[in-house]
Amino acid sequence: MKPKIKDVAKLAGVSPTTVSRVLNNRGYLSVDVREKVAKAMKELNYIPNDLARSLYTQRTNLIGFIFPTTANPFYGELIFHMENASFERGYRVLLCNSSSQPEKEEQYVEMLLRNQVDGIISGAHNLGIKAYQHSLPIVAIDRYLSETIPVVSSDNYQGGRLASELLIEKKCKRILHINGTREMASPANKRRDAYEDVMKEHKMEALTYEIPVMGNAEEIISRLLDEQPDVDGIFASDDKIAARVIAEARKRGIKVPENLKVVGYDGTSFVRDIFPDLTTIQQPISDIAEKAVELLVEEIEGIFDPGSQKEFVFPVQLLEGTST
Repeated sequence: MKPKIKDVAKLAGVSPTTVSRVLNNRGYLSVDVREKVAKAMKELNYIPNDLARSLYTQRTNLIGFIFPTTANPFYGELIFHMENASFERGYRVLLCNSSSQPEKEEQYVEMLLRNQVDGIISGAHNLGIKAYQHSLPIVAIDRYLSETIPVVSSDNYQGGRLASELLIEKKCKRILHINGTREMASPANKRRDAYEDVMKEHKMEALTYEIPVMGNAEEIISRLLDEQPDVDGIFASDDKIAARVIAEARKRGIKVPENLKVVGYDGTSFVRDIFPDLTTIQQPISDIAEKAVELLVEEIEGIFDPGSQKEFVFPVQLLEGTST
């Protein structure tokens, strides 16, 4: 028969109310009492009822993560660090892959609300989802979801300048940029702003090829190299695109970096392991993850000031490899 609180109380020599206070960490309790209850729970193999506890505490200790895809190395590494940071603070995670589909993302947000998660961290792309206007604590990663939701990101403008200026230092005369579409309300657009500013400062033409979220990257990269035979420098908005550019260039007999120099973006551990020669702008992923979870927990606990700072930006660094 499944043990109950009264069984734990009897074995520990305390009242059921005291066991409940230990489970919910309510009020002062001596170390001796806590140890007796913990020992009794272990002996009886007692597993607390999270649903019952949530009714008492008004919390589930669950956090929802919504991201486009964990297949992207940046999101995969970010989620890894966020999950660890959440676990250390006593929270468990429900992970949702939106696949960049508005309908799917909206259904996931509604599902998380139904499951009464304590908060949500979102790095998804879609705007206009009414569920994000809910009073639930929410933190965004690299996305402007609403004026009231805090955003955590790296310094995208600094990263765009570092990449663009490096290609100019390397004597590139025809520098192109590959990025996502402007429609996405994202701090990442500042990478493109920085590229365009640097090109203007050096009196060079700025030309950006856009790859939509669900677009065919290989096809667009192939078209770029067909249409721009004199390109000698490419700043890609992420390392996966940079790797695809290099692969397509080599297929065409274009030597990297002799004839074409390429800079990526993100600098994840995964990409650094399999492609250590890639020059890239490295984001401080663990810092972003830690800050996002910290802010969400502050919102959950009611200590985050909604009238305070709304955007939190971390510096990036240039990691120079042999692709430039």
